[in-house]
Amino acid sequence: MIFKANRFLLAALFLMSLSSVCAQRFFVDSNGNDLNPGTEKYPVRSLHAAQILVRNYKSINGVPDTGIQVIIRNGYYDLPQSLVFDESDGGTKAAPVIWQAAAGEKVVITGGKTIMPELFQPVKNSELFRGLNPEAVSEIRVLDLLEAGINNTGKHKQYGHTLPVVPAPMELFFNHEPMILARFPNQGFIPIGNVKDPGSVPRTGDKSGRGAIFNYVNPRHSKWTAEPDIWLQGTFNYGFADDYIPVAAIDTTLQTIQLARPHLYGVASGKDFQHYVAMNILYELDAPGEYYVDRHKNLLYFWPPADPETSTVMVSMLEGPVLALEGVSNLRISNLTIEGGRGIGIYMERGEGNLISGCTVRNMGTTGIFMGQGAIALDSTMAVDDYKGIPVSRQVGSLQNHIYNNTAWERRAGSNHRIEHCEVYNTGSGGIYLSGGSKKNLIYGNNVVENCSVHDYNRRTKFLWSGINVDGCGNIVRHNEIYNSDWQGIYVHGNEHLFEYNNIHHVTLNSDDTSPWYIGRDPSDRGNIIRFNYFHDCGNANRMNMGIYCDDSSTGVTIYSNIFQNMSMNYGMLFSNTGWDLVMRNNIIINPLTHSAVISAHYYTWAAGGVQATFGPDGLIRKRLTQSIQFDRPPYSTRYPELLSYLDPIVEGKEWKGMRSLGNVFQQNLIVGGPDNPVNLLGGNYATIESSGNWVTQKDPGFVDLKNGNLNLKPNAQVFRKIKGFQPVPFDRIGIEK
Repeated sequence: MIFKANRFLLAALFLMSLSSVCAQRFFVDSNGNDLNPGTEKYPVRSLHAAQILVRNYKSINGVPDTGIQVIIRNGYYDLPQSLVFDESDGGTKAAPVIWQAAAGEKVVITGGKTIMPELFQPVKNSELFRGLNPEAVSEIRVLDLLEAGINNTGKHKQYGHTLPVVPAPMELFFNHEPMILARFPNQGFIPIGNVKDPGSVPRTGDKSGRGAIFNYVNPRHSKWTAEPDIWLQGTFNYGFADDYIPVAAIDTTLQTIQLARPHLYGVASGKDFQHYVAMNILYELDAPGEYYVDRHKNLLYFWPPADPETSTVMVSMLEGPVLALEGVSNLRISNLTIEGGRGIGIYMERGEGNLISGCTVRNMGTTGIFMGQGAIALDSTMAVDDYKGIPVSRQVGSLQNHIYNNTAWERRAGSNHRIEHCEVYNTGSGGIYLSGGSKKNLIYGNNVVENCSVHDYNRRTKFLWSGINVDGCGNIVRHNEIYNSDWQGIYVHGNEHLFEYNNIHHVTLNSDDTSPWYIGRDPSDRGNIIRFNYFHDCGNANRMNMGIYCDDSSTGVTIYSNIFQNMSMNYGMLFSNTGWDLVMRNNIIINPLTHSAVISAHYYTWAAGGVQATFGPDGLIRKRLTQSIQFDRPPYSTRYPELLSYLDPIVEGKEWKGMRSLGNVFQQNLIVGGPDNPVNLLGGNYATIESSGNWVTQKDPGFVDLKNGNLNLKPNAQVFRKIKGFQPVPFDRIGIEK
């Protein structure tokens, strides 16, 4: 008996010694059983079951020194509800809890539902597609949604500039690519015709809700009178303000369209960006990849671009985030694919030290990875200027309006989180939203997005929803590639963020008054650094585009040692509306379309009528400096003493110091091509920048191989003799690291 007891004791000690060198592991397999103990031999089937096992283990044993691992085997895991990690799910800094794909295996976690290919049937009622030839009709398939177990297709809702970001209605994905809601035209846009009535203009306080009336210019519109739910998506007035608006009526006699709801700025025509696409039209299901949902009969019509029998077909279902990290710390999510939700892919709030690594986040209705709270308006009729709302978790909503009116809002994003080596694409409303830290108290969040590929991120909402959005204080965007968008690459709020070694290209391709990098309208947003980045092949020569856009009253941005190449920017690599302390030094600019730096004294030109609304007693800028933060008290007064004179009067009650550019520098930059004078000042004496030590040349200044894209400088490059102290840009380090 003594021998047997000792033997059991030795066995127990041996197992304890193993636990000190091996992490506690639980296994998930799509062929498992949730009644299993979660071992490698007997895995559970669902992620929620694995979470319960981890929680139960921690409640008894705590977190071992070697951490806890949840190993997920190959397969698809459709989530009927969000997988939420909270305070009970995390580890320690030295011993995190890790959820990861099994080595070499493909794990896809979805907010959708996979459709069996045999459920798609040939169309019986070919009369529905009277505009197509019989051969084309034979390609279209129909899915009975109720038979497929789908009874919630969602609703189309208006979204766009300053409107809430809302979950998408049910969308269709084929071989992991988003399909196209039946539309006209299949490529390009329709110009807005003569405007009969611009509709009400909410931005100026008109809340009557009157939709615009305008002539259509393409006779195809007359074919749509029987369509029950047509929507137009486009830029209806300004080229930076997108919208998605339902159609109330089409009058084929007057050849007019009446919109059911207003656009923020009213509808206008005559400029090449005042255009739209007509969507959700069964008659226009005329090309491979298009689909239409008949919500009355619960049918989905689809022209597959390939054989469904050998393809993966999915529809999005989940409106909440697929994964939500709320209050959890030291959790790692590794090598998973997250896709197919109507809302956010991964939501992060509070906590510390979480890591999202090696993941693919795609095919989401709103944002791919979203850090910090969103917001909801208290009244749906509120425009941006009269907005009032409350923060909310797990949705984007009216975030942009809330932060516009509460610029020091701390969105509870947590700290020391990292998003690294991820790919985020085919999202509806931006790729990654990075937040953290305190703008009010200038405390760093130290959250990082690094070595990520972010592209194709504006399927739905356009302006303000960039490849990477940033707010808060002291966060880092490093070694990323951002590309393939008609809109912005990076959009910035807040202080002392660092942007370095990023490769940003083919963005701002089809929008107006937009840029690859943007900040604006809050002079307290200081200390942001842009260095060692490669901006190239961006912009549209026919639009108002700029490289680094320091919009109204921006201050304290340093742009150092970047490369700008083939930028179709007619307003410079640096553009400012009355900025302070904007420093652009030691950059390389290749083939500029026109001037490299453009400074506008806009408070004395086009914005002169709004000076009181900006600097007056209730002015926007004054509120942001004295109410959102207190710029004349610590920490602002000590960190940014340059800002203390910003509201000093020049003419009492009429003119203030912040209305005039101050402290801007364009110095020691290399410009290859373009005009001999690299600076353009707009608006008279109050548009100022110190321009010195720059070298403009029409010849190769000494690149290793300009023709083949090697933009390193030779040791004996002429630029080092022409510009005293010029430092080479670390071109080989830019972009995603292996």
